[in-house]
Amino acid sequence: MPLLISGLYLSLSALLMVVLTYRVIKQRRLHKIGIGNGGNDALLLAQRVHANFLENAPMTLLLLVIAEANGASASVLHLFGTVWLVSRLMHAIGLTQGRGGYHFGRFWGVLMTWVVIIGLVAINLFAFMTHL
Repeated sequence: MPLLISGLYLSLSALLMVVLTYRVIKQRRLHKIGIGNGGNDALLLAQRVHANFLENAPMTLLLLVIAEANGASASVLHLFGTVWLVSRLMHAIGLTQGRGGYHFGRFWGVLMTWVVIIGLVAINLFAFMTHL
């Protein structure tokens, strides 16, 4: 069975990762910092935005793939995939604009990411329980 829907969201997430990586590289080149952050706040912030995405993406996207493999409906997969991408964009924008402090996008981006993770966990646990 092809995993087309999770493949879509994995691919879009990979594109977002490339954009976030580029933001780090841009700061490195601008400030001539090869390793670490050299105490530069702009680079540190870009690194944290990128790292936060990478900290959440593997587990979330794996849960999405497993949910699709377990037969979750296309509408549910698209709902979770869309909310995932929107939440990660909100978080990246919020963390950047809030400069590490409170920002609407950062707060809701994290909250929505957790909702996606917990929702996908519930779907996969339900699939497990119904196939015992």
